[in-house]
Amino acid sequence: MTGASDLNRIRINRTDLRAGMRVAVAVSGGADSVGLLQALTAAAPEIGLVLAVAHLHHGIRGVEADEDELFVKELAQHLRLEVWSHRVETRVVARERKQTLEETARELRYAWFRELLAQGRADAVATAHTLDDQAETVLHRLLRGAWTEGLGGIHPAVQCPRGAIVRPFLETRREEIRAWLQEIGQAWREDATNEDMAHTRNRIRRELLPRLAEYNPQVAEQLAHMATIARDEESWWEGEMAKLLPGLLLPGRAVRGGGRAVPTHPEEGSAGIELERLRALAPAVRRRVLRAAARQLRCSLNFEQTQRLMAVCEPEGAKKQELTEGLWAEKTARELRLMRKSRGAREGEPVPAIDVKIPGDVAGFGTRLRLVLLDGANGDGLEPVFLRAPRTGDRVRLRYARGRKTVKEIFERMNVARDARATWPLLEWQGRIVWMKGADIDPEGEIPFRVEQLAE
Repeated sequence: MTGASDLNRIRINRTDLRAGMRVAVAVSGGADSVGLLQALTAAAPEIGLVLAVAHLHHGIRGVEADEDELFVKELAQHLRLEVWSHRVETRVVARERKQTLEETARELRYAWFRELLAQGRADAVATAHTLDDQAETVLHRLLRGAWTEGLGGIHPAVQCPRGAIVRPFLETRREEIRAWLQEIGQAWREDATNEDMAHTRNRIRRELLPRLAEYNPQVAEQLAHMATIARDEESWWEGEMAKLLPGLLLPGRAVRGGGRAVPTHPEEGSAGIELERLRALAPAVRRRVLRAAARQLRCSLNFEQTQRLMAVCEPEGAKKQELTEGLWAEKTARELRLMRKSRGAREGEPVPAIDVKIPGDVAGFGTRLRLVLLDGANGDGLEPVFLRAPRTGDRVRLRYARGRKTVKEIFERMNVARDARATWPLLEWQGRIVWMKGADIDPEGEIPFRVEQLAE
């Protein structure tokens, strides 16, 4: 149906494809994935690829999903490609994990991709993410207040323990793929859930991006360019910070005689930075240094907290500032010192927050949780996650609800007994609550891990 000449009309990023590579093409039956399969089939002889088709039946859309599976199998047979089809019960798993169907479907899909790689059945799994998907992801994260690292969006390739997940269509527009499929006479399947405006991504795709395109017709390309720039910037910054931090962050606090006292209590810590050196740094560098200092004390700062800490560094800034519960900044004549305190462990106050390792299990506050790193997420340098009890002023956003609510309001909705509220378990990451027992929390941004509640 297609030939090498047809590829002049469609763009494939071949950077992560090499001769002899066994590639499992993830095909849902939709236009993007069908287009990717046809494009890679036409390019395979030239590049030297060995292709197979991977289709996951999510068990959600009934007869429509069965027809999608049949369509993909017939297409693979027509192209004389081996097809691997797998079924999962997304609704059941979503209930067990207390997640949305969309979240669970994605996690199950990528778990199966990793399994294919781990079994050695493929060297890479190719997914059909497009430039439009990239633009939607960047805009979504921008609306949620992501740091620069979050604006990197979808990565062209994600390395797994065995093999990689690659996105050859990440520089290609969705409309180009559909136009090309029509030219070569290739049909595809439509997924009705892509029209469901209850999903934020669909509203961004159907409403927000078209409005922005009225101001700049190239807005999708510009957002994709921003993602490329952000990824390159973050890669550079990682190297620079690795060189800068060891000579800048001083453990503990200065004492007479020139030494430094380091706390021995497991829930405490402190780090100092010479003010003269800190003030000499450009604001962009200073902000990253301060966030890194907080991370070393197993605390994470959001934008507002970071800006308050930046203000403390100035000569006219406050001498002492509480940034988060248990994390203080103190300024002396020579140093800015961050201190992580644990008054509760010593004065009979509520149990201090528990530092959670990812991946790993944690028990505390009457619950047991398992945190699983999501596919594509980098566990190195991940900002700390804390299991803790509610604090005065805590606010969260319920999924599909307008505005943020106080935890007290959530307790009232859930009819939680007053004597149980003081130790009710929450998870905090990047200065915000991303999980709360019994509540369907909107984490207000993408999080790189999944939370599973285990039997207590």
